[in-house]
Amino acid sequence: MILFPAIDLKDGECVRLIHGDMAQATVFNTNPAAQACAFEAQGFDYLHVVDLDGAFAGKPMNAQAVEAIVGAVKMRVQLGGGIRDMRTIEGWLGKGISRVIIGTAAVKDPDLVREAARRHPGRIAVGVDARDGLVAVEGWAKVSQVSAVELGKRFEDAGVAAIIYTDIARDGVLKGLNIEATLALADALTIPVIASGGLASLDDIRRLLQPDCARLAGAISGRALYDGRLDPAQALALIRAAKEASLA
Repeated sequence: MILFPAIDLKDGECVRLIHGDMAQATVFNTNPAAQACAFEAQGFDYLHVVDLDGAFAGKPMNAQAVEAIVGAVKMRVQLGGGIRDMRTIEGWLGKGISRVIIGTAAVKDPDLVREAARRHPGRIAVGVDARDGLVAVEGWAKVSQVSAVELGKRFEDAGVAAIIYTDIARDGVLKGLNIEATLALADALTIPVIASGGLASLDDIRRLLQPDCARLAGAISGRALYDGRLDPAQALALIRAAKEASLA
């Protein structure tokens, strides 16, 4: 299991939102590249970045901050937010992003996802952000009539590297991951699923390391890392120990 620390970008700064509400943004670091370096120094090896302004605008809005992050760290970076055409996808991959996350366009232009996954195997993920089981788009400002499972199934044979599933009701409020919904999605798909939204403590890490969660590819942590509720060293040690035990 991979634990991804999260950097959400708004106006060039590292922030966390509550329920995806841009009006409820807390600035945690005015230097996203420095924050990325701090995560790398803590032992993380894969970073999750979201261009929040880009998600609303439908195009990259924090490119300078993203490029600074990529230039500052050696760890892999996956990026979402405002990625809605092939030019943007290939532009980011060419600038050192390891994997791009397509959210809104996965609902509105599924052929884009399929073509991108065909051209760039292993480097395309789909963001499935759900409110009451239905996928939200355009920075979560609108809710579609497509269910999380239905959206995931559209890409079963497309070569998508991962589905990143976020329960919007849990995002940023430290209530714990929605394991039940995440596992239900994972059970319905063969694509690896990454859990997101609400990871609050080491208890969530321990839950993710239980046998029934073995089919999950990882989890994303944001606010809990920033406010000290989740100790990075302890979390990564638990994950390492579980991996070693499985190999023994």
